[in-house]
Amino acid sequence: MEDVTALSRDEIAARLAAPPAERAAFIRACAEAGEAEAQAVYGQMLLDGIGVATDPRAALGWFTRAAAQHHLMAINMVGRCYDLGWGTPPDKRRAADCYRIAAERGLDWGMYNYATLLALGDGVAEDRPAALAWFRKAAALGRNLAGAKAINFVGSFHEDGWVVARDMRAAALCYARAAQGGDFRGCFNHARMLGAAGRIEDAIGWLKRAGASATPAFVEKAAAWLAASDIGAFRVRGVQAIRGAAC
Repeated sequence: MEDVTALSRDEIAARLAAPPAERAAFIRACAEAGEAEAQAVYGQMLLDGIGVATDPRAALGWFTRAAAQHHLMAINMVGRCYDLGWGTPPDKRRAADCYRIAAERGLDWGMYNYATLLALGDGVAEDRPAALAWFRKAAALGRNLAGAKAINFVGSFHEDGWVVARDMRAAALCYARAAQGGDFRGCFNHARMLGAAGRIEDAIGWLKRAGASATPAFVEKAAAWLAASDIGAFRVRGVQAIRGAAC
């Protein structure tokens, strides 16, 4: 068996630039050698079916091995597996425990995921003040999509009057930031606010962006909302935009 620990940086770079199946085999070798980052990456590849056959149960196993080495994203991903039933029966309480650990150690995705369960009372007792605090922490880090998703949820708190006083201007500002950060829910919510302000063409553009990255389930839910909207342009053009049809 090849000793991957003896490879030079150039050799490692070449292996990582190889076709998907070869890259996956190399990352697995690194994972089997005990590298926590490789274990976490290989687990994600197994979830996504990149270079290997999709195998959620095996993915959970690799995430668990990396988590045992205190790899924060792996801890978060163990939580995702238990949260969504990837390779294991769902266990929301266990998911919440994983998210909390990752959050307390500074991972923005852990903060966002833990806050989501706290806001919904899913696997833990509902605690919206604590949820808002975690969302704000994740948003303040502003490092990646987790921050955008967190600020979108902060917008929902302002729009719905959870914990804070209802403030549509603050909600609109949060949604705009979330949309600009690439969150599809933020794009949709920003479009709603723009439509309510009469900025229809801008709203249609953001609906197209939302549809381009949203899950199929979200697209159908959003399309149903748009079809019932009081805004005439949303009922046809908005539905077409979110579904990716020509407008």
